Amino acid sequence: MNPYDALTEIATLLERERSSRYKSKAFRAAADAIDGLSDAELRDTAALRRRKGIGDSTFAVIQQALAGEVPGYLVDLRERAGVQRTSTLRPLLRGDLHSHSDWSDGLTSIDLMVDAARALGHEYLALTDHSPRLRVANGLSPERLRSQLEVVAGMSGDGFTLLSGIEVDILEDGTLDQEPDLLAELGVVVASAHSKLRMERGPMTRRLVAAVSSAHIDVLGHVTGRLVEGSRGTRPPSTFDARAVFEACEAHGVAVEINSRPERQDPPDDLMALALEIGCLFSIDSDAHAPGQLSLLDYGAERAERIGVPPERIVTTWPLDKLRAWTGRDRGA
Repeated sequence: MNPYDALTEIATLLERERSSRYKSKAFRAAADAIDGLSDAELRDTAALRRRKGIGDSTFAVIQQALAGEVPGYLVDLRERAGVQRTSTLRPLLRGDLHSHSDWSDGLTSIDLMVDAARALGHEYLALTDHSPRLRVANGLSPERLRSQLEVVAGMSGDGFTLLSGIEVDILEDGTLDQEPDLLAELGVVVASAHSKLRMERGPMTRRLVAAVSSAHIDVLGHVTGRLVEGSRGTRPPSTFDARAVFEACEAHGVAVEINSRPERQDPPDDLMALALEIGCLFSIDSDAHAPGQLSLLDYGAERAERIGVPPERIVTTWPLDKLRAWTGRDRGA
């Protein structure tokens, strides 16, 4: 097995199972360290041991791959990952409107996210790093976001499009944490609440309805903010009048995100069914913070199919021209 491919696949599977970021970054660093080395250089064990980025675990993987074996660590990860989750809906997804890079709190560079999206067969991916107030996530100031737009502009081609975007924070009064003129320039705007999630029902309802009713939002992200498993522990859902919020989404053409991260499973099944009844659009998104997490769309597709969401109501099944017509709509602030 090619040692570079082995290290990269290990990093990808560690990311998919949301393992320690230090583990996945170590395997990506080792892959970078051997990229371009000849077979003779790889087999010079003394020199390889001294190479920056190579530790005991990654050295063992390289040696097993050079010996013609599938490294044991990779075998274990593949077994833990199990058979890919399948649904009739998953192959219909053309892209993903919620992802992060190391410009905010993602683990890797934009180009690695793009490479992973291409490998999955995506036609498009929206890069939606965080907005300024979310300092813990290194949110992008207007100046940094404008700089990022220049980078994003050069990342498309050969049947793939990287869409500019943001995951903008919904502030307590329902306003959005970024300059309105800058939001209007972006290809995709996902809006999510990240703070004050325990607001009382009335104020939280007004907050979300105000945000959805703005002239800039395309997708309402992880609407309840709940966590149901994982290393961050659990968190109860925010309380709000879901019918009022989803009716506002339907009126303004805003898609309700089906967040594919297993620790979120947001919205819950009953709220997803309510949004379906009201007539909302949906966006199945990975909320990926690393390349290996883009494949989490498997989980979102499985949930949407189980609830009975028709493919035509899911914007991430749409071709790019239809998606762009929707994001360019008159939203009626």
